[in-house]
Amino acid sequence: MPDTLDTLTARLIAFRDERDWRQFQSLKNLIVSLNLESAELLELTQWLDDEGVEERLVELEFKEKLAEETADILLYLLMICERAGIDLGQAAARKIDINGAKYPVDKAHGNARKYTEL
Repeated sequence: MPDTLDTLTARLIAFRDERDWRQFQSLKNLIVSLNLESAELLELTQWLDDEGVEERLVELEFKEKLAEETADILLYLLMICERAGIDLGQAAARKIDINGAKYPVDKAHGNARKYTEL
């Protein structure tokens, strides 16, 4: 059975605590690290157009690197949420509901305008 966000967080906390790394993981440092990992994900697409990125998905090395960087981002999100006392699953579900209200299907279908322009 795949790990849930809760079991991933528990594994991550155990990993961190076994190494005595909590002392380095202030909320600010975790947020900075998340952004650095996001930049590494972005770097994978640097100089490529949309078609070039899609074409690279068939390359095993590219797909593995993409998986590693997205996993790093998820793990930092979990650490941020653990540190801040946020239930990421609940927050994500709530945000989908908020976005549903901001972007009603009859106004948002088929366009990419911001909700303030609908």
